[in-house]
Order: sequence, then C-alpha cells, then structure tokens
Amino acid sequence: MNKLRIFVDLATTPEVLAILREGTRGHDLVFPEKPVTSVLAKAEADPQFPSADIAFGQPDIQAIRDSERLRWIHISTSGITRYDNPEFRGLMAGRGIPVSNSASVYQEACAQHTLGFILAQARSLPLALATRAANGSPAWHALRASCVPLKGQTVLILGYGAIGRRLVELLSPLGMKVIAFRRHPRGDETVPVVGPDSLDAALGSADHIINILPDSVETRGYFNAARFSTAKPGSVFYNIGRGSTVDQTALADALSSRQVSAAWLDVTDPEPLPDSHPLWLQPNCHITPHVAGGHTNEALTLVHHFVDNFARFTQGEPLKDRVM
Repeated sequence: MNKLRIFVDLATTPEVLAILREGTRGHDLVFPEKPVTSVLAKAEADPQFPSADIAFGQPDIQAIRDSERLRWIHISTSGITRYDNPEFRGLMAGRGIPVSNSASVYQEACAQHTLGFILAQARSLPLALATRAANGSPAWHALRASCVPLKGQTVLILGYGAIGRRLVELLSPLGMKVIAFRRHPRGDETVPVVGPDSLDAALGSADHIINILPDSVETRGYFNAARFSTAKPGSVFYNIGRGSTVDQTALADALSSRQVSAAWLDVTDPEPLPDSHPLWLQPNCHITPHVAGGHTNEALTLVHHFVDNFARFTQGEPLKDRVM
C-alpha cells in the first residue's frame, strides 16, 4: 500500500506517540497546529487536514466535507454525537468512507462505573459514608435495613451496544433479571429485548433503569416527564449515555416526588451543571463529572485500538467498531 498521511488530533505523551509511530511505521503522522486537550474536545479546522488520507480523533466536520483525499475516519470516543446525523451518514456512504469509533476502549470502564453506581445504591453507601451511628442505635438499624439485595431485581438497559453487553456480563453473577431496549432488535442480544411498543411496560417493571442512549435527534429529551411517570415507583435511574437524552427538570421533579428513588449520573447537559440547577439540591441525586470511561493508560489503550484497526484497514479486513 502507498504511504498514507494520518491526521492525529489526539493529546499524547511521548510513550504513547512512540507506539503510534511504531504501529504506523512507513506512513506519515500529521498533527494539528492547536492540539486538543482531551478525547472529548472538538478539534478546530487545520490547514494540514486536506492532505490527510486518514483522520484519528475528533475531526472537524467541515474539514471532512472539504477533503478530497480522506479514506477512513476513526473517532477517539465511543460517542459519535457530532457525526451521527443523516446528512453526515449519507456523505460517508456516498463517498465510501468508513467510520469507526472507540467503543471497545471504553466499554470496560463504563460498565464497571455503572456497576459501581448500582452497588453503591444497593448498599446505601452515600448514607453510610455520611453516618456516624453507634452499633444498635436506631440510625444504625435504619441504615442496615436500607440496604437492598440485588438478587431477583430487574434491570432495564436502554442502548444495548458494547457497554450494555459488557454490563450484562458483569451483572450476571448477581442474579438480577436483565432486559434490554432496542428500537430495532437485531436478534444477537444475549438477554430478552423489548422494542418501542413494550417500553412502557418494561419501565413499569424495572427496579433499575440504565440509560446508555447516544445523543441524536430521536433521543434528545427521551426521558421526559411522561416517561418518568411510567417508571416503577421507587425505581433508580442511571445515565452514562448523554445528558441531552434526559429532561433534567423532569428528573428533578421525579426525584423530589420519589417516583424515582435515586439518580446516578455521569453525564449532564451542560457539563458541569450550573450551581443553581435543581438536581444539585436533590440529596438522592449523585453526579460524577463524565469520567465513566476514564481509566489508567487511557490514551495508550486508545492508540493500541487505532493501531489494530489501522492494520485491518491496510490489509483490507473488516474494521473493529465500525459505525458507518
């Protein structure tokens, strides 16, 4: 294969850069004049981009439209929000440009983060960590009684992709009943699947509602007041998908009324929430600052994933985590 130019708008360390260079030996790496600060940051248009055959990171959409050389795009995140629309998908399909993402890089960390949320809720950890109660006191007995065994409880996962599949594996030893929601079931799911016609019934039976939906025109505000009203009273809501998929005022109301007994959020809209937002005032709402996918040597894992896919691309093999 002829020498390829790879545009990389990813913040790297010398160690990670060395692995990237080794994995793409014989080809040219091109870096932007203004490096991005994180894998979530949107890259700016760069004058070197038109010379690139491959883009790795969060490439500017207009630069992609203007490019006459681009042959493959690899997104450095699991989410592809800014690219996930009919116009962009049509452009990529029309020009025959494959697009892959990094779902495999973040599925383990995101699934473990969600499991941590579930366990913390079941064991009343926020209350336990804030309580100094003597053994045998009323507060001590109340704290012990608030811990709920997970065995036999029902989990509903909305957005059954790489993260959802891994979460199912982690939940399996706990003896929970797991159901997945998909707008278009594929038949390869490892758990029972419900579609849109059965979602209200599934929400009404679920003790734990886990939202991993991506941001799109169809999912924005997906969890609104009407949907929360159909949830099982006292259920727990988790969001590790995108903040835009939730009407956060409706969630705050559901928490205040105890229709939803608790919420665990890794994503919000915006991020971070303003100090005056009502969700901060809810003692049963727990928020982490969009760190579910983070892990030690994250950039290293990300580059290894790209290098593996680069080998597949150059050898004409199917790309891993292809989304378009």
